[in-house]
Amino acid sequence: MSAAYNEYLVPGKRGFHIDESALMCKNGCDFYGNPVWQGYCSKCWRDHSQKAKQAQQLQHHHQVSPVQPGVSGSPHAFAKFEEKKRQQVDKRSKSMRSIFKKAQGSIKADQASHPTAHWNQQKQPSFESQQVKRDFDDFLKSLRKPAAADVFKQIHAFVEKVQQSEDMPIEDLSEMVQDFYQSMAERLQTHTAFKGFSEEQAEQLLGFIEKYLTTRLYKLLFCPLTTDDEEKDLRVQNRIRSLNWITTTQLDAEVDDRDPVIREKIDQAITDIIKMDSKRAPQDKLACTVRCSKQIFEILKASRGQPASADEFLPALIYIVLKANPPLLHSNMSYVMRFGDPSKLMKGEAGYYFTNLCCAVSFIENINAESLSLTQEEFGRYMSGEAVPPGGYGSNGSTCEGLRLMYQNLNALAELCKRQETLMENTLTLQQEMRGFKEAMLQEIDGVIARTPCTIRERVKANIDEEDSEVDNLPPPLLPTPASV
Repeated sequence: MSAAYNEYLVPGKRGFHIDESALMCKNGCDFYGNPVWQGYCSKCWRDHSQKAKQAQQLQHHHQVSPVQPGVSGSPHAFAKFEEKKRQQVDKRSKSMRSIFKKAQGSIKADQASHPTAHWNQQKQPSFESQQVKRDFDDFLKSLRKPAAADVFKQIHAFVEKVQQSEDMPIEDLSEMVQDFYQSMAERLQTHTAFKGFSEEQAEQLLGFIEKYLTTRLYKLLFCPLTTDDEEKDLRVQNRIRSLNWITTTQLDAEVDDRDPVIREKIDQAITDIIKMDSKRAPQDKLACTVRCSKQIFEILKASRGQPASADEFLPALIYIVLKANPPLLHSNMSYVMRFGDPSKLMKGEAGYYFTNLCCAVSFIENINAESLSLTQEEFGRYMSGEAVPPGGYGSNGSTCEGLRLMYQNLNALAELCKRQETLMENTLTLQQEMRGFKEAMLQEIDGVIARTPCTIRERVKANIDEEDSEVDNLPPPLLPTPASV
């Protein structure tokens, strides 16, 4: 992250704040800028980058132009030597890639001879990919067939194109994805298959396209090996870890982190920003940032007793980021800026909160003694761990963060033990009541039997062969009279 906005971060009566005008694109296009884009918005940054790239290519073309004979020591000759050296390096790297590809080809050939080769060759999609595919298919079913067929064709062709361009620099991949978003947005307005589409339907469809595309290609697009994102993630993580002594007082953040109720809200905000790393789609990562930011406003409202303004928000956000130390923070923010819908970053609620997050990280990376109104000696002692600032955990008899969490867990465990004891008492009471009910029922049954005894008679077997059988004593059958006949 650059320090583009640090000059605007100044201490005031209500903590560190940043001018609203500093959040806007420096081209004056009424969109939010970003310190990573040198203060430009997404659109202006792309235009600026393309012009810079064209100028660089033109300069490179002049450098490798033919030189005059006999002038071997000229800058043109050195440029030609550098170009030849670069070609040799590229040739060597291509040779290494071809060796790896041949090795992978031999492995696939061995797998093909195995009876279960078809299982090995197929890449099982992740749970997230399967879920987003089902959601996207359900959404396409709600569209007209021509529109659904066209979207399906366009997005699957683009996915294959990106998968075949995995060796492409990440900046070029980002530009390719952004161009695809723009072309699809224009296609929804001009193509006959999407005639009659409302603005809401078009926005919803573009959202599904972004989510499907980035989820399917997440492993390829997020923190690729061709970048130094992982190195920057470690640098930011170590930087935040070294600043864990910073308190709300030093940031002039009006957050009462001693209140148990507010502590729960702080933990929720920390959880929301940490969840950003578990999401795959840029829009879902942005949603985590929005939830965290809204929770911060709730924290400020509970601490101050009244709604907070934008001036109080940024110091509290810096404090939450320092306490959370989110994993892969640089990679997640870069991923959103590279492959997210630029319109969501240039305006709206999500764009505002994400721009503030970028400013907070930029401030953390460049924080110094002057930023916190400390002397250089105090700042050095706090950074080395030799001293703890007043009001921080570990000073004035207060507990450190680890012990605070331990005591909080012990209290929760004690509450659970109490609830278990109550449950056991209720269980024993119920057991005794069941025994009493059983004994009462048995006594009642014995009393009924005693009052109304039951005599069981012996079974008598009739013998039809005996003369005194009851059958012989039966009256003769009735015979019809002549009159009735």
